[in-house]
Amino acid sequence: MAAVPETRTGLSVATPGGSASAATGGDDELVARLTAAVGGEVRAGERLAAHTTLKVGGPAAALLRAEHPSDLVAVAEVCAELRRPWLILGRGSNLLVADAGWPGAVVTLGRGFRGWVAEGSDVVAGAAEPMPVLSAAVARQRLAGLAFGVAIPGSLGGAVRMNAGAMGREMRDVLDSAEVVRLGDGGRLQRLDAAELRMTYRHTALPADAVVVRARLRLRPGAGDELAAEMAAFKQWRREHQPINEPSCGSVFRNPPGDSAGRLIDSSGLKGHRVGGAQVSDKHANFITVRAGATAGDVAQVITDVRRIVAERHGVTLVTEVVLAGFAGEPGVQDST
Repeated sequence: MAAVPETRTGLSVATPGGSASAATGGDDELVARLTAAVGGEVRAGERLAAHTTLKVGGPAAALLRAEHPSDLVAVAEVCAELRRPWLILGRGSNLLVADAGWPGAVVTLGRGFRGWVAEGSDVVAGAAEPMPVLSAAVARQRLAGLAFGVAIPGSLGGAVRMNAGAMGREMRDVLDSAEVVRLGDGGRLQRLDAAELRMTYRHTALPADAVVVRARLRLRPGAGDELAAEMAAFKQWRREHQPINEPSCGSVFRNPPGDSAGRLIDSSGLKGHRVGGAQVSDKHANFITVRAGATAGDVAQVITDVRRIVAERHGVTLVTEVVLAGFAGEPGVQDST
């Protein structure tokens, strides 16, 4: 059994008791209660491999789609009563789910959390908006500042929560405020200014029980042709430097202060390092790619190997950027992009 990599995500929310270390399929009581509370389809034992960009991971005890903040509140209440953990699943681009799966509710944000509107040069958008889609849309409206979002494969909500970034920019450069539902406080809707989030590199101080449902972004007027050229350049850079045509979770590790995780991994001779069906990408050392038949355990072991070898050779302990869910010893509930 693969060792569980040490991780600091900054993305966890409260677990209502119990362990998140094992899930073997559906949970009839949980599914029935959630179906009654939310009203939409609730799937039992759905494999999460189909819902993550890594294409690995076991089943969720229950998988459902929320269309309104009240659905989120209902999920939190049911899980608290039944002492089951819950997980907010964005686009699954920053998530590694254990082969055992997730022993509670997994919630995706539906179209009720999509959409955006421009208010002058500000943009107010739903948390489920995919970052590449939102970035392209606002650029067509000649609003500048979010072009880097084309290189972030996750959702707006996840990008806000982890202060996602690319091409030398990050969400704290454009975030004005976020609206969150506080699931540990009766579903209270709260508006938080960007300053209150104390955003640092790949981290925010969002409360553990806060689910981002909407965000206001501060953009600026821009020239259409310049924005189109900037976004095209970002897309071309990704094609040339990242394994975008292979399943991956994006960057696996945070860059340590003053250095690059990719450089440290590459200089440790780890490009191509393989465990089962998972390997360190030959194209970008801070990516782990998988092939058919790979398991989450394979990916976890590659992460563990990389951290150990980089620490031995460079004296640097890499910290994961990817969220681990369902592994023994990991936080009970986490929020992914």
